[in-house]
Amino acid sequence: MNGILNFIVSVATTPALLVGLIAMLGLILQKKTASTVIQGSIKTFAGFLVLTGGAGILVTSLNPFATMFQHVFNAKGVVPSNEAVVALALVKYGTPAALIMIVGFIVNVILARFTRFKYIFLTGQAMLYVSTMSAVVLISAGLGNAWLTILLGGIFEGTLLTITPALTQRYMRKITSNDGVAMGHTGNMGYALSGCLGEKFGNKDPEKSTEKLNIPKNLGFLRDSTVSISLVMMVVYIILALIAGPHFVESPALSAGTNYIVYAVIQAGTFAAGFVVVLQGVRMILSEIIPAFQGIAKKLVPNSKPALDVPIVFPYAPNAVLIGFFVSFIVGVISMLIMLGLGTTVIIPGVVGIFFCGGAAAGVYGNAFGGLRGAIIGSTANGILLAWGPLLILTALGSFGANSASTFADSDYIVSAGLLGVIGKAGSIALISFIIIFLLIVLMTSLILNRRDKINSKSKEL
Repeated sequence: MNGILNFIVSVATTPALLVGLIAMLGLILQKKTASTVIQGSIKTFAGFLVLTGGAGILVTSLNPFATMFQHVFNAKGVVPSNEAVVALALVKYGTPAALIMIVGFIVNVILARFTRFKYIFLTGQAMLYVSTMSAVVLISAGLGNAWLTILLGGIFEGTLLTITPALTQRYMRKITSNDGVAMGHTGNMGYALSGCLGEKFGNKDPEKSTEKLNIPKNLGFLRDSTVSISLVMMVVYIILALIAGPHFVESPALSAGTNYIVYAVIQAGTFAAGFVVVLQGVRMILSEIIPAFQGIAKKLVPNSKPALDVPIVFPYAPNAVLIGFFVSFIVGVISMLIMLGLGTTVIIPGVVGIFFCGGAAAGVYGNAFGGLRGAIIGSTANGILLAWGPLLILTALGSFGANSASTFADSDYIVSAGLLGVIGKAGSIALISFIIIFLLIVLMTSLILNRRDKINSKSKEL
């Protein structure tokens, strides 16, 4: 039994394998030839490996950045990092977390099949992180680790991962110029906030987009995203390395004796290289997964959309990615300094989280309808949420949160765990009622919107 469970969990938490199998299923349902099925499945599988490999390169270059940053500011506190906190939590909550994830995926597919929210969440690691968060919060609230926690956690996760892509789909259509793919990440609430504020307070003139910045002809080389990203990151890394000093940067624990300026330049170039790899992976995935997904949409879940990981939007607005990252990072630093002054628990900016969702995606979403101004406003708001929100999660995680030097980083964790934690203090009955009501609200919303669409359709016919 454990071997079977381990196999299922391993497949579900390996995005490349999961999406490759989804592509295979879609092609088989379309009755494609064996060669087409093999080709599409392998290219999708390889594309995701390229994507995750690029993300790994980005993380590798950002880790030294975080180390130098913490040294410069001499800040000790809690670092929001999904990978770190989940690794710690799985030691104690591994079994309920795995079972919650399986139930959650089943609930997601059922809801996508029978409601108007046709989103199949395919980001495996995010599914694991949400199930782990749910397990910790529910058990900390007193529900224990028996079947009730697994069932409630699965219902909560499946409902959350079905509805959050819907919050961002309007902006995804604008960003990608089609309606074939959705955002499958745990920063969707923050992205929706960024897109909404960008649309309301930004500049809707298409010429004001971050991708149409007026760059002088003699600086035309900056239009190449690889070049511009490399140069910007070199400036940032070198400044930070100069402040940290050669003694620290050239220590065995960091650069292992490499000259601190050279090391900074290499890390900046590594970051740009990772970005290029991510873009290539995105192109490979999109070229295969969307056509293959049509089979699933037609047979199993009509009109469904694959909800994919956050780098999927990076190629559409690389300038917005950089702008969003730096704006959110600055907001995180200012917030950290304020926390130091107030004497509260200090949330040290998690560079990886800030890049992938706090800045990068928020900048892209803010830019979608609001241009440069929208990207800045949206990233600022999302940066504030990511900087201060983790304080809410710490209380929801109970004794685990109190003893951990890390916590969950993304907006969906902040909002959902914060709500579960607050309601959990009122007792188990309140928590159970909240999860059931959450599911019922989604079902009722689907029914109401479907009825509205029918009425509007009849009105047009008349």
